[in-house]
Amino acid sequence: MTELHAGLKGVVIGQSTICFIDGERGLLRYRGYDIEDLAKYSTYEETAYLLTYGKLPTHGELRQFSQALKEHRTLSGTELEILHALPKEAPPMDVLRSLVSVSALFDPEADDPAERANQNKVFKLIAKIPTILAAYDRVRRNVKPVAPHRSLGHAVNFLYMLSGEEPNETSARVFDVCLILHAEHGFNASTFAARVTASTLSDLYSSVTAAIGTLKGLLHGGANAQVLEMLQAIDSVKNVRSHIEGMIARKEKVWGMGHRVYKTKDPRAYILQGLIEQLASVSGQDPLYNIAREVEKVSIELLGKKGIYPNVDFYTAVAYHMLGIPLDLFTPIFALSRVSGWTAHVLEQYRHNALIRPQEQYVGPGERTYTPIDQRTRKDER
Repeated sequence: MTELHAGLKGVVIGQSTICFIDGERGLLRYRGYDIEDLAKYSTYEETAYLLTYGKLPTHGELRQFSQALKEHRTLSGTELEILHALPKEAPPMDVLRSLVSVSALFDPEADDPAERANQNKVFKLIAKIPTILAAYDRVRRNVKPVAPHRSLGHAVNFLYMLSGEEPNETSARVFDVCLILHAEHGFNASTFAARVTASTLSDLYSSVTAAIGTLKGLLHGGANAQVLEMLQAIDSVKNVRSHIEGMIARKEKVWGMGHRVYKTKDPRAYILQGLIEQLASVSGQDPLYNIAREVEKVSIELLGKKGIYPNVDFYTAVAYHMLGIPLDLFTPIFALSRVSGWTAHVLEQYRHNALIRPQEQYVGPGERTYTPIDQRTRKDER
C-alpha cells in the first residue's frame, strides 16, 4: 500500500527559486536574501520586485516598478459602485475575494497568457488590493473612500486611504516591514492553492482568487485575528497562566503558537517584537503586548518541548492592534502583502508547468452490486 502523508506533510511536490525555509534553524530567505536584512534595509516595493523578477532592483528599475503600481491603484467607477452595493456587514475577506474576481472582468488582458500581459496583471493585483480593502472599510462606515495618494509609498498609502491621514514615520515604517514579513513563505496552503489553479493553465486572477479563499481559513491567515481575541479575553497578565493551562487541558489551540514548518521561534516573530517596541516608543506601551509576552513565556514553558513556539501571527496581531487597524482587516492585510508572493509563484508555475494532480488512498466500500431503485427498501419503510 502506498504510504499516506496526511495534508501532504513532508511531501516535496515541486521545485522553486523563490523562498528558502529551514524550520529547524529558524531561517527564512526570499530569493536568497535573509528576512532580517530585508526587514532592516528593504521596502515592500523592493521586496515585491525581488519576488517578481528574482533580483534586487536598481534605482531606475525600482522607480519604474513603483510607478507602475501607482498607476493601477485607482478603482474604476463601476468597481466603486459594486463596493457600495455590497452588504455593509459582509466580511472583508469575502469582499476582497469577490472584487479580485470582478476586476478580471474589466481587464482586457485577463485571459491573455503572454508574459507581458501577466506582468501587467501582477502590477494591477498588487496595486488594487490595498485600495479595495481601504475603500470598503470606509464605505461600510458610511464615510467617503479616500483616493490613492500619488506620492506615497505602497504601505503608507494604505494607512492613508484607511484613515484619511498620513501616519507618523514610525507607524509607516513598521507597517511596511510587516508587509515584507508576510510577502512570501514557500508552498503554504494559499500559495499551493494558487499554483494548483495555475497548473490547469487558468488565469492569474483565478489563481489569486483561489489563494484568497484559502487564506481565509482559521488555520492559515485567519489565525492572527484569533490571537487578538485570545489576548483580549485573557485581559490581564495575572490571568495568563490559568487561561493557557485551561486551553491546553481542553485540547484547544493556543492561537499564534506552533507552525507546520518551524520547530523554533518563527524568525518573523523576533522581528515583529522589535517593531512593537518601536511603536510603543511613539504611542506608549500597549497592555496587550505585556499579555502577549507572558503568553509566550507560559506557552513555551508548557509546549516548547513539543516544538511549539510563537509564529508570525502571534505578534502581528499586537502590531496591527497598535496601528489602529480593525480586527477583521488583519487577514485581508495578510493578502495585501502575500499577493506579491502568490503572483511570483503563479508566474513560476506557468514557466515550468506540470498539472498538479495528486492521488488519494481509497478507504470506501469494496465492490457492490447495483440494485434498481424499485427493488430497494429500508427497514423503516416495511
